[in-house]
Amino acid sequence: MSEFEAFFRLGFSHILNIENPSHLLDGLDHILFILVLAAVYPAAQWRKILVLVTAFTLGHSLTLVLAATQWLNFPRQTIELLIPVTIFLTAVYNFFEKPTEGTAWWTPALRVRYFLAAFFGLIHGFAFSNVLRSMFALTQESIVLKLLAFNLGIEAGQVLVVLLIMLLFWFLQSRAQLRVQLWNQVLSSVAGLTALGIFIAKSWG
Repeated sequence: MSEFEAFFRLGFSHILNIENPSHLLDGLDHILFILVLAAVYPAAQWRKILVLVTAFTLGHSLTLVLAATQWLNFPRQTIELLIPVTIFLTAVYNFFEKPTEGTAWWTPALRVRYFLAAFFGLIHGFAFSNVLRSMFALTQESIVLKLLAFNLGIEAGQVLVVLLIMLLFWFLQSRAQLRVQLWNQVLSSVAGLTALGIFIAKSWG
């Protein structure tokens, strides 16, 4: 296995560890954040979901580089507490999102969510860098290739999660006439409560 492939698999498994089913949801906190990002829009508005996931990508890519190269560093325990907070706050914010119709897609509401996703992505990036540093020794000669492969692996996992969410909602909407608002409320409630449980567990752990 090449070094690029090894880092790509490492990034992908941090989202979905398919190769080890017992650790399939090791990246549950990051999956939950992607869920709450996508919960407010139906599959037909896929561009909005893509924009938000891209904002999250830009945020965590920046801190992934800065933290993995030792330019920035935060205590791991602090980051592990902040990540479920970002999920919970986004889930709560989802309840104030009103369904939109029409052709307009770059709306003021989406712009707010874009910057929130990017900002929270900064926090998630530190968790990614902690995994990267703990499992592979970074050297200046190959750091760019390693970071690129790792980040591409993360994005591949995120895209797969988004596709699964969109397919599930499309199925439920076509078969059970599920409304977007109800989908948003159920998904955000589950993700928010799960994040709250993670926060409590890590606070007492």
